[in-house]
This record gives sequence, C-alpha cells and structure tokens, in this order.
Amino acid sequence: MGFPDKLNRSIDRYDSLLCVGLDPDIDKLPSPMKPTPDAVAEFNIAIIQATIGLAAAYKPNFGFYGALGASGWDVLCRTLAAIPASVPVILDAKVGDIGNTAEQYARMFFDQLGADALTVNPYMGADAVSPFTARQDRGVYLLCLTSNPGAADLQQRRTGDLTLFEHVAVRAREWNTCGNMGLVVGATQPESLGRIRSLAPELPFLIPGVGAQGGDLQAAVTGSRDSNGRGLLINASRAVQYASNGADYAEAARHAAQSLKDQINRYR
Repeated sequence: MGFPDKLNRSIDRYDSLLCVGLDPDIDKLPSPMKPTPDAVAEFNIAIIQATIGLAAAYKPNFGFYGALGASGWDVLCRTLAAIPASVPVILDAKVGDIGNTAEQYARMFFDQLGADALTVNPYMGADAVSPFTARQDRGVYLLCLTSNPGAADLQQRRTGDLTLFEHVAVRAREWNTCGNMGLVVGATQPESLGRIRSLAPELPFLIPGVGAQGGDLQAAVTGSRDSNGRGLLINASRAVQYASNGADYAEAARHAAQSLKDQINRYR
C-alpha cells in the first residue's frame, strides 16, 4: 500500500484530519517525571495511547530525538513501535542535500526507521528531492510556506510573476511523477493557503502552526481542503503533548486531541 492510500484509509477510519506531533522536550516533561531518555519514551507512548483513534497520523520531529544523543535513536524507535501499523508516521527532519547524500537520508528514515513519509527541503532542487520521491510507497512533504516569522525572508520573495513558495508549489506538481508528494504549508499564513491550493489542487497539505503558534484553524481548513473535504492534515504538537504538566497529562492530551479533531471536522 502506498502512502497516499494508507493516509486516506486512516483519515476515513478515524474520521480525522488531525496529525499529532511528537516533539518531546526533556526539560518540559510533566512534573511527576524525571528528565531522562526513558521518561521521554514513556511520555511519548502515553501520548500515543491516549490519542489512538483520534489522530490520522503522527509526526515525530527528529531534532528532539537527536538532542538526546545516542539514546535518542532508541527513544525514537520505541516511540515508532507504539504507533499502530495502520496509522502513518510522518518523520519531520526537513532534509535536503545532494543526490547521493539524500539517498542515505532515505535509507535512514525509510528503511531503518520505517517512516511512511518525510519532510524535505526543496531548496537544492530536483536532484535532491528525487531520491525520496523515487520510493513510490513512501510520502514526501516539501517545505512550501512555513509557519515561522522567518518565512518572509526568502519564501515570500517575488521572483518574476511568482513568489518563491509559489514556485515550489508549481515545481512540486512537476516532480510528483509517482503521486506521493505533498506540501508543508503553515497555518499562520492563511492568506496564502487558497493561492497554493489553486496552484497545486491535487497535492495534500501538512499544516503546522495551529495551537501554540497561533494559526487560524478555521482559515487553515477551509482554505486548503480539497473537493472531498480531505487533502490536508492539521498538525498539533505542543497543544496536545503539553495540555497538562501534571499527572493527568495523558488524559489532558486526549481531551485536547478530541477537541481539535471536532473543530477541524466542523470546518471541513
């Protein structure tokens, strides 16, 4: 089963467009926990178990695991093992390098870790992207217009008739020969969502920036959904993971995820 089919089955099974980010900061673990790698794994597993049935996908951010040193690889593997096999995993690493290096990244994230999809930086062009898209059973989300303030520095610069992020959307369609490509589009950029959707009507969006970053959830959903009311995932990390700093953190995470899922479904 290819990534798009796996994702759509999960969306339909759980009636959800919610993606739960797994970005564990060892210094922000709930108060009952000690700041150790084992506690990070325990925390992640509890969040996953609390949100199964609510999330259509999970998105671990590789940086939070690399920051743990050698033990971080084990924590990430234990985290991925806790996610049901039917629920897709999007590994957020934002990689992008020359072709032979990109192939090694593909081997690491797809073959060694078993991720279903990966975030990729398209700045170096087609030859840096193709080693990922060549894995026809896996998904690739290109950074298009991100949710951070610095997106204005380069992504919103105009080159000819289009901004840089619009060029990325156009090129993504050209590069999508295997039908496994999507775009990362921040919820903090609602005025641009419709423009990107018009340039790439068939590409799925991964939308961060809702919750702690203050993105407009309604605008994100209505501006990016496709004709079937799908075509997007709304990612929430801190808003779900850190819904409580106490012993009830897992229960609070479930309530936060349920609330987000319900809101998204109202707007879709």
